[in-house]
Amino acid sequence: MTPRPRAVIAMNPPALADNLFGPHRARLASLVDVRGDVLTEFDSDHARTLLADAEILLAGWGCPQVDDAVLEGMPRLAAVVFAGGAAGAVLDTVEAVRRGIVFTNAGEGNAQAVAEYTVATIVLAGKRARYAEQIYRRGRAFVDREAELVDTGNFGRTVGLVGASRIGRRVAQLLIPTDVRVLVYDPYVSAEEVHALGAQKVALDELLAASDIVSLHAPASAETDHMIGRREFALLRDGAVIINTARGSLIDHEAMRPHVRDGRIDAILDVTEPEPLPADDELWSLPNVTLTPHIAGATGNELHRLGRDVVDEVARYVAGEAFIGFERVPGVV
Repeated sequence: MTPRPRAVIAMNPPALADNLFGPHRARLASLVDVRGDVLTEFDSDHARTLLADAEILLAGWGCPQVDDAVLEGMPRLAAVVFAGGAAGAVLDTVEAVRRGIVFTNAGEGNAQAVAEYTVATIVLAGKRARYAEQIYRRGRAFVDREAELVDTGNFGRTVGLVGASRIGRRVAQLLIPTDVRVLVYDPYVSAEEVHALGAQKVALDELLAASDIVSLHAPASAETDHMIGRREFALLRDGAVIINTARGSLIDHEAMRPHVRDGRIDAILDVTEPEPLPADDELWSLPNVTLTPHIAGATGNELHRLGRDVVDEVARYVAGEAFIGFERVPGVV
């Protein structure tokens, strides 16, 4: 019988491994020989011993950076499977390519969780559910919906998606069965690709001015830092809602403040800059600002989906098949 490849799990907190692999432990154990406990650091003699023998690294959030120095101590490493959006978050992918190490991620599973959360948030924002809950709780009596909730509902709403990322595309696809119009801004995606998603490609200014609800799905980069700033907030129509499940750095929070402070727009922020906000920040108490603690991505039993995807990729590796996850590596063709 061919010996199973040796694998090491690295993530922090260690309990994350149980949440990911709980229902999949038996299958994982049938594929690879998982050595030792879950590593949270690579500097101890114990960690170095395990890493030196590993053929596969199963990495997750909180995994220490796997840089050139760490790779030097992993002469047998052939594959890295990251239980998150991109292995590049923890792995020096350029060096990995140079060394012939293959890598993949569970980004599709996480994208599904974020997209589901986003679509649910869009629907509730269109229904003005939080406002309705507030007046109901405040009055504790019958609410005349036709009088007090006139501008609610999603029929004919315009939703603008900033970024046709893996998540942005999934959001667009999930919105297809609804009666909303979807606009997409992404300079790197063609109009034909956007049309295939059931949406229309437009410039950012047009999207902001035309949308009832704007949802951000761009990556954090120098190009997107504070991409929604003073000028962009001024373009939003009165009563618009902005949703951020991407990265807090996409929004200039100082530029946003006057617009939410006077109630001109609503904001639903699953990510902020900084994260979390200071305890005395006014955004905590504004009735038209919803703050959630970075829960759009996989949480709870949704982590089992990521674990399943990781084990599926491990099975492909063991069978000699190519990973289905793909990551572009800067500077590498």
